[in-house]
Amino acid sequence: MSATLTTAPVRGSRWRRIRPVLTICAVVALVAAGAFAGWMVSLGPLPLAQAQQVSTSVIDRNGKLLRAYAMADGRWRLPVDGKTSVDPGYLKLLFAYEDKRFYEHHGVDPLALSRAGFQLLTRGHIVSGGSTITMQLARLIEPRHQRSVYAKLRQMVRAVELEQQLSKDQILDLYLALAPFGGNLEGVRAASIAYFGKEPKRLSLAEAALLVALPQSPERRRLDRYPEAAHAARDRVLDRMVEDGVVSKEDAAQARAAAVPKLRKQIPILAPHSSDQAIATIKDTAVIRLTLDATLQRNLEALGRDRAIALGPDVSVAIVVVDNETGDVLARVGSADYFDDRRAGQVDMTRAVRSPGSTLKPFIYGLAFEDGFVHPDSLIEDRPIRFGTYAPENFDMTFQGTVPIRKALQLSLNVPAIALLDRVGASRLSSRLKQAGTGLVLPKDEAPGLAMGLGGVGITLQDLAQLYSGLARLGATKPLREIVQVSDGRDTMRLMDQAAAWQVGNVLLGTPPPENGVHNRIAFKTGTSYGYRDAWSVGFDGRITIGVWVGRPDGAPVPGLVGRTAAAPILFDAFARTGKIPAPLPKPPRGVLVASNAKLPPPLRRFRPLGELVRSGNDQAPHIQFPLNGSRIDVDQSEGGRNATMPVKVAGGVLPLTVLVNGVSAGDIDSRRQRLIEPPGPGFARLTVIDATGAADTVVIRVQ
Repeated sequence: MSATLTTAPVRGSRWRRIRPVLTICAVVALVAAGAFAGWMVSLGPLPLAQAQQVSTSVIDRNGKLLRAYAMADGRWRLPVDGKTSVDPGYLKLLFAYEDKRFYEHHGVDPLALSRAGFQLLTRGHIVSGGSTITMQLARLIEPRHQRSVYAKLRQMVRAVELEQQLSKDQILDLYLALAPFGGNLEGVRAASIAYFGKEPKRLSLAEAALLVALPQSPERRRLDRYPEAAHAARDRVLDRMVEDGVVSKEDAAQARAAAVPKLRKQIPILAPHSSDQAIATIKDTAVIRLTLDATLQRNLEALGRDRAIALGPDVSVAIVVVDNETGDVLARVGSADYFDDRRAGQVDMTRAVRSPGSTLKPFIYGLAFEDGFVHPDSLIEDRPIRFGTYAPENFDMTFQGTVPIRKALQLSLNVPAIALLDRVGASRLSSRLKQAGTGLVLPKDEAPGLAMGLGGVGITLQDLAQLYSGLARLGATKPLREIVQVSDGRDTMRLMDQAAAWQVGNVLLGTPPPENGVHNRIAFKTGTSYGYRDAWSVGFDGRITIGVWVGRPDGAPVPGLVGRTAAAPILFDAFARTGKIPAPLPKPPRGVLVASNAKLPPPLRRFRPLGELVRSGNDQAPHIQFPLNGSRIDVDQSEGGRNATMPVKVAGGVLPLTVLVNGVSAGDIDSRRQRLIEPPGPGFARLTVIDATGAADTVVIRVQ
């Protein structure tokens, strides 16, 4: 009993002594917790929005990088998807070296911190850091140059916040995009492209180890300044991986033997004109996907550059490739060299309005086939002719006489084309091409005229490619598409009927190719604008259409610049560089008449201008015996030519017979089937005789 009485006061007195201490500790803890909570509140929200900003990237149809644009401050930071765009071997090294339990901890790894502290105490220097990838990301988001307990504590707090707001994959992707690699390079993707010239999807062990080592001290290990330091750092990573059993000694030895790059490579600038147009169209988008094919684009840019150099210092080349089925642009070379100021390299010549030369002729013939008054094997006259004051001449200043329509188009004869356009109507051709989605540009205050058949109108290379792809699609054009994100009305538009389009393509397939081409593989047409300012060649097979323009961007003439010798060889080389054999054209649609001239119906055997009919039945059609077609008539011009006359003699026909001079009646032929008429002024004149049944004959003469 006495013992109990003596111990109770002792215990009570001890409690009385401890309680104030515990109270003080509790108060201090509460104050510390409150201060810590207040400090955390003072940190504010994580600036994730700013950290997630990346360089705008333009990619091709397969996801390959075409061009990237540096951020406003000049940094290269490309978006990264760790699961699909980074080599798994690199990620394996990264986790083993930086954060073995990345997918297990919640931002801070106590084991890693303990290990780092123990190694520091036992070895006297830092062997491995205790920072997790999440903590490193926190430091990248909120950079702190000083190294202190406060800075480390801040990283730990921010790391926990990051783990609460983002998934592990999002954290990894953000780290892979922000990690510094020296200079203005941020992220593993920008570093791999700049140092190795390739995406980080496939990396060697040496490359992966180097990319793991660089972010530890990016400025002191910059490959373009301190390659020896970078080399040593890479080898230390390999040594660690061997110690940890991640990499075999043999593989590490082979990786150590590999040299490290000493120069930065250029970030890709493929399809610069298309990329510029894309970012001007799509705003505030990190990644813009185009319909282009990066491999084809690279091949054709090299082709355009090489050919322009061979053609002269001021000459440029533009190429556009279109998928016939979809209307997608597969390649666009806007100039020979984007950075060549002398060639106006930054001007996109695929969108520039130029004179098309003879490249619109196939559409004249197509409408003539559609109207049914000629057939590819009909005969047509290639002789001197005048349409009012307009007298077209062929490029070589000669005439072929009577030729098949097929040959007239293949040889690009001017007189037959203008004769057909006169029958079809220039306004109808213009409206049909506009209906097919083409923006024709006529001279100011001028209506469509016959001259447009030889280039007297403005058009762009991309519009020409769209029209020719309509021929490959059997008469239906489709608006071109280049930006995948842009959804616009892309309904097909009518160019001409299927039979006519097939006939045009079949004729163009037989056009004699240039020296580097193979016969009957590509349907194509060339053109040369007035004054040798523009050389064109546009062609198609069953799969794609390619358009080529050659000339000076400033519109100055280039003597000797002809479509057949300057543009056509580039066209055939472009088809060859697609890496595919030209696909066959579509089969003829139902209703196409395939026959030789002798087996054609009489009205289709020979083309006659409007107003000239073919005699049917047993009556003999009228025939002008004098003057002969193409003859030269000398007229006495004394006394102002008032008394000058010219005889016209006719055989056959049903009376009465009427004479027309340039479309104006000059009276009737008498019973002797002749008449004296007053000749027109000097130049070409068109004489037509029409009989009572409407049958006619026409000759063209030259009066002087």
